[in-house]
Amino acid sequence: MVSLYDVPADALIEEAADRLADRIDEPEWVQFTKTGADRELPPEQEDFWFVRSASLLRKVATNEPIGLERLATEYGGKKRGSNRYVVSPGAHTGGSRKIIRTSLQALEEEGLVETAQGEGRRVTDEGHTFLNEVAESVFEDLDRPELERYA
Repeated sequence: MVSLYDVPADALIEEAADRLADRIDEPEWVQFTKTGADRELPPEQEDFWFVRSASLLRKVATNEPIGLERLATEYGGKKRGSNRYVVSPGAHTGGSRKIIRTSLQALEEEGLVETAQGEGRRVTDEGHTFLNEVAESVFEDLDRPELERYA
């Protein structure tokens, strides 16, 4: 049995995003929203919402239980000063909590993630099954010699 730890994260997220496109709906405001205060423009990917949702699902599965603040920290970046006279180095700022929260709520509606009282979010049994099926599919499609030891 192949789990999400046995395949590369980028391939898992890409395949999970394709499968989530059929299961969750993209909000109409997503194409106009920046992903954090450290960004200048909204994302240019057409499937950004599904890729971010798949990435969140994987992060929750590997770090469960995990809260919104920690997820925002992981999706954040360094914000430079907006004043052109500022010489100090940039400070870390968190990612957009609205995007993270809305995506997690969509995953909860699908039954893939649940709220753990006072602890954050965790993946349900259905979510683990979904991720394992995606990992199995990705593993079969990979043609990488360094992964042969898992076969």
